[in-house]
Amino acid sequence: MRRRLAQEVLELVQTGAAPAEIAARLRVAAPVLLPGLGSAPHWQVVVARVEWDGGETEDGAAAQALLEEILVDPASTGPEQSDRIAVAHTGDEAVALVPLPAVGGEEHDGSGTGVLADTLLESVRGPLTAGLDDDGRLTLGVSAAVHSAEGLRGALEEARHARRVAAARQGRVCAAGHQELASHVLLLPFVPDDVRRAFTARLLDPLRDYDRRHRAELIPTLEAFLDCDGSWTRCASRLHLHVNTLRYRVGRIEQLTSRDLSRLEDKLDFFLALRMS
Repeated sequence: MRRRLAQEVLELVQTGAAPAEIAARLRVAAPVLLPGLGSAPHWQVVVARVEWDGGETEDGAAAQALLEEILVDPASTGPEQSDRIAVAHTGDEAVALVPLPAVGGEEHDGSGTGVLADTLLESVRGPLTAGLDDDGRLTLGVSAAVHSAEGLRGALEEARHARRVAAARQGRVCAAGHQELASHVLLLPFVPDDVRRAFTARLLDPLRDYDRRHRAELIPTLEAFLDCDGSWTRCASRLHLHVNTLRYRVGRIEQLTSRDLSRLEDKLDFFLALRMS
């Protein structure tokens, strides 16, 4: 029941359903996940992905199972905590819908009661790392709490961006929270248009010019490389390229832009430029 509710909400959000339709589904989900709740809760989104070294298969089911285990409070007893967890998966990604009870009246924003990325893995990082057996990797992203259906799509995208930040770090098990996006993603709407144009032109125009002159595909390659978290194997598989061909294209991107795609800062700059273009 919980998985089905999460899957339905996720599908509505991803397909751009009307907020009223999403809100109706959330009203159904709330009493199932938080029995006896008097008012609508805040909602938080957690996104997870499992990747295997050299693997090309989507493993959303494994990410779903791990995320369900992680989100259960190890200090809790009884079924209450597990009954609150609603996790769905699509492709290689698992998405958890976490309800947060409203606290302190209507003005409370839910920010003090939510899941925190820096504490989410404290008690399970060791067992998870051992379980991944040196050939797997788990990355998670956590959104801020939102109260309305209108905010749920933004929360999903926020959690996905945070997971990409986590994926750029070292380690078999990594998480990042919405607080770590404040310096770039959350500020994008406030960047003046002329600054946006100058920033994207500086980074992307050399690649667009090269693509136009040589009928190359550096921009699509860059998008795929970032979406695959810098994984050569997965990106080459997605683009149907030999890894050496992919390495040549990425090298050309770095040469034309004087950037280094192994550096988190440069990856974020490219990500932002693509988002603003």
